[in-house]
Amino acid sequence: MKVEFYKHNIGQQEIAAITKTLKSLFLTTGEVTSEFEQQFAKYLSCQQVIGVTSCTAALHLSLFTLGIGNGDEVITTPLSFYATANAILYTGAKPVFVDVETDTGLIDPRLIEKAINKKTKAILPVHLYGQMCDMKRIHGLAKKYNLKIVEDAALCIEGKRDNFKPAQLSDAACFSFHAIKSITSGEGGAIATNNQTLAEKLKFTRLHGMGKTVIERHQNKDKKQDMLMLGFKCNMFDIQAALLLNQLKNINKLLRLRTSHYDKYTKAFSKNLKINLPVIKPSSQSAKTLFTLWVDPKKRDEYVLGLQEMGIGVTIKYSPIHLSTYYKKIFGYKKGDFPIAEKISRSTITLPLYPKLKNSEMEYIVKCVNCIIK
Repeated sequence: MKVEFYKHNIGQQEIAAITKTLKSLFLTTGEVTSEFEQQFAKYLSCQQVIGVTSCTAALHLSLFTLGIGNGDEVITTPLSFYATANAILYTGAKPVFVDVETDTGLIDPRLIEKAINKKTKAILPVHLYGQMCDMKRIHGLAKKYNLKIVEDAALCIEGKRDNFKPAQLSDAACFSFHAIKSITSGEGGAIATNNQTLAEKLKFTRLHGMGKTVIERHQNKDKKQDMLMLGFKCNMFDIQAALLLNQLKNINKLLRLRTSHYDKYTKAFSKNLKINLPVIKPSSQSAKTLFTLWVDPKKRDEYVLGLQEMGIGVTIKYSPIHLSTYYKKIFGYKKGDFPIAEKISRSTITLPLYPKLKNSEMEYIVKCVNCIIK
């Protein structure tokens, strides 16, 4: 049997929505994008959502618009995708890594405070695997030291912790609609915020610093263009939004299906002493975007190869950012700098987890995993 690592949830309703949009006057940022932004803000219980072309763009724009720049430092985790730290570099600031919690893989708030200095301007926590960081503590630190918070919530659209959602304890939360995320437009992203002033600035920043979109100029019969500030080109467009709207309506159903699969995996591996799983805190509702095993680091690569040979699409999420060739070259990082994140990364195997995963496929995955990892 062959089981793909991921299959998207695009169906006939999404295809129909795309067709309708393609037949309309506007394909760029227009009414469909606006509708998605409003509906997504409603789902997140926040005031504003600004659609962009990727989560990477969302992170960069948020930091840039909050005034992060040359000479500044932003505290973040080394256990994430490269985009998290790269977005900091794009502003001219320096990413400052701190290690993670042993049981969750999430950034350790105790270490954040130790890393704060006069150059620190922001904290960028990452909600790993779909579980939110301890935002209450991080919010408290930001308030104490007058720091900004930008959340990397790429994997955490449906997450909650201590009854808070992303964007409710931060300046901005950034989301991804990449192909393997819980709702997808192939590529895409969004910024959620409760800061109206920031939201208005972000709308300028995502489109060259211009005051009005094409459709706004069309509706107002205003053909003049004006650039009011330095911006970038990363506005979400209606084709992306059309794909996302119906998936957003079904997001809770999709979460229930993933949760069911996640729980079956957890039960199936509970008696395997060679497998550990990241802990989900009692106060958390994880988005359960990824299912990750932690195994013996010395045998991890052997296990991965064995599962691939049995037709199972597995991957490693994530390799530590600081040990990538670029970050070692630029900042001089070395093995042992962040031992917990490094150990988790060396231990990680990420299994298929998506709503279209069949019971027969899950049973095959479980059988293969327990056969190889023993």
